[in-house]
Parts: sequence; C-alpha cells; structure tokens
Amino acid sequence: MENLQLHIEALLFVAQQGITVEEIQLCLEKSLEMSIDLVDISNCIEQISRKYRNEYFAFELVGISGGYQFLTKALYHKSIAIYANQKAKKKLSVASLETLAIIAYRQPITKAEVEQLRGVNSDYSIQKLLEKELITIAGRNNELPGRPLLYATGRFFMDYFGINSINDLPKLKELSADDNSIGETN
Repeated sequence: MENLQLHIEALLFVAQQGITVEEIQLCLEKSLEMSIDLVDISNCIEQISRKYRNEYFAFELVGISGGYQFLTKALYHKSIAIYANQKAKKKLSVASLETLAIIAYRQPITKAEVEQLRGVNSDYSIQKLLEKELITIAGRNNELPGRPLLYATGRFFMDYFGINSINDLPKLKELSADDNSIGETN
C-alpha cells in the first residue's frame, strides 16, 4: 500500500487518454491482488497533481474525459507545435522510398548496386536516408575494387514502418507488380 501513489502515477503516465478512478482501481486491484478504496486513489491523484504543478515539470495532471491524464503545460505548446511540424516535413520522397526498399530487401548492398537496380543516381536519397538514420553504413565490401561502402537498414527503420523485424516486411512475391500494392499476386 505504501507504493500506491507510484502505481497510480505509472498508470497515469502510460494513459493515452483520460483514465478514470474506477479504471485505476480495477487495474490496481488485479495487479496488487488486494482491495483498494476509491478515496485512497483520489487522495493519491490529488498528491500527484500537486507534485506536477511545480514549475520544474513541463507537464501536469489534468482532469479530462471523466478521468485524468498527463498533458504538457501550455507554456510549452509552441515548442511542441514546431517539433510536430518538423516531424511532418520528414516524409520520404518516392526516390528515397525506392532506395530504402532496395536496401531493406538486399542488405547489405553497395551504392552502385542500388543505382544499378534503380537506373539512376542515388547519392541524394542515400544521404537523406543516412541523415534520418533509416539506413546505416554496415561496413565495406572487401571483395570489390575500391572497397565500396555497404548499406543496411538503420536504427529507426523499424520504428518508421511500425515493424518488429526485417522479417515482417512483405515478401517480394506478395507485392503486385500491377499496382505496387501488397496483396495476392495475379
């Protein structure tokens, strides 16, 4: 019972929308395997709310949708809006997507091999993909003259596409050549 406030704070932290006192009670009673009074939960919520009113925190606990949720304080909304706008501008061009697809399916691969498959220069696309950490330099091909760099998917690749591993990519035979979409082949 001494960590009740920390359990409640953890639930509030992960809530993507307002979480009610009753939802908190249900979760805690199941996880802690004990009966918890709604008044105790409400008291803890008030203590948490007071804690985050402090100027040292950029977020606060807000009553919303009949429940509670951590939200950023209004003072920081402009910074967040600028960040969100920058993230929106980071969409990939068709050329970058083509390059990334080739690298993902053929990794590790050299720039010359990418360009041979695409039929055009890929310097710009590769540079942009490296900047966004969607691809990374995986070493050098010691068997080819000049030991060209090898490229592979980077640390943000799977996050960007919402997959857990490279194995989650659609198999090439699942891609329809007619409309470039995933599905059954004709």
